[in-house]
Amino acid sequence: MENNLIVTSNPHITDNVSTRKLMGNVVISLVPCIIASAMIFGLRALLLTAVTTAACVGFEYLYCMLMKKPNPVGDLSAVVTGIILAMNFPVTLPLWMGIVGAFISIVLVKQLFGGLGYNFANPALVGRIALFSGFSSAMTNWKFPAAAVDQLSSATPLQVADPSALNLMDLFLGVHGGVMGETCALAILIGFVWLVATKTISPAIPVTYLATVAVMSLLCGQNVMVQLLSGGLLFGAVFMATDYVTSPFTLKGKIVFGIGLGIITSAIRFWGNMAEGVSFAILLMNLWVPYINDLTHQVPLGYKKPEKKKEAAK
Repeated sequence: MENNLIVTSNPHITDNVSTRKLMGNVVISLVPCIIASAMIFGLRALLLTAVTTAACVGFEYLYCMLMKKPNPVGDLSAVVTGIILAMNFPVTLPLWMGIVGAFISIVLVKQLFGGLGYNFANPALVGRIALFSGFSSAMTNWKFPAAAVDQLSSATPLQVADPSALNLMDLFLGVHGGVMGETCALAILIGFVWLVATKTISPAIPVTYLATVAVMSLLCGQNVMVQLLSGGLLFGAVFMATDYVTSPFTLKGKIVFGIGLGIITSAIRFWGNMAEGVSFAILLMNLWVPYINDLTHQVPLGYKKPEKKKEAAK
């Protein structure tokens, strides 16, 4: 009996991981943020999240139907985009603006570039930046929790004149103004633990990102804990910077990516004319991902660098 040797192209290691399963894990990790936003800002947070998510799913379904493409709604990627997009909104945002943001994220950023796996940047991130540019007053119309202390009852933490007077526990629990998903650090960290425990993401990017911001804060004389717990840093590091499509795939690349994010975020926060810099930092680094992948690609096992040809004897 002959033994047939079957030669196939890589990858040779397979498992039961699917896009739907990965996206399902991300949805589960976002549940603590959704619950925290409702507890801090009221039930309208749930309404805005539901409308934005439904709009993302609806736009994806309609676009694929009109273009006669296979419908990917079942992979839950549109659901993830909708929830992350909503978590980047203040609870006071008009519902129709959330629908506009969903259209930009799904149709303009994701589907027009070829669908999942082909977008040049995180769809929810671009949706947020577009709305911030076009409707800045609505995107900065914060609602402040009734339990907020004096320092946090009229300004977000990054806008407080004396950050050293802030209560770190209030920052950790989210008792302050801001977008729905960024305020409660506890909820974000619970989601982070779930994502790492289920091996949905690598901790390399979030850890490197936060460590770089901490070092930059120390060098620039800023309060490290206030910088880490304020703004969209934690939410962006865990849920947006780790997007599979728009982040590097090698460990070295992830570290370079995280360092770049930290430097740009700190530069905007400390020397720019905006209090926050997470969204623009992630967008800028998304554009550099192809180059980072090329420069940090892994060397194949057994690869030997070709020797330079000796100069011909004269």
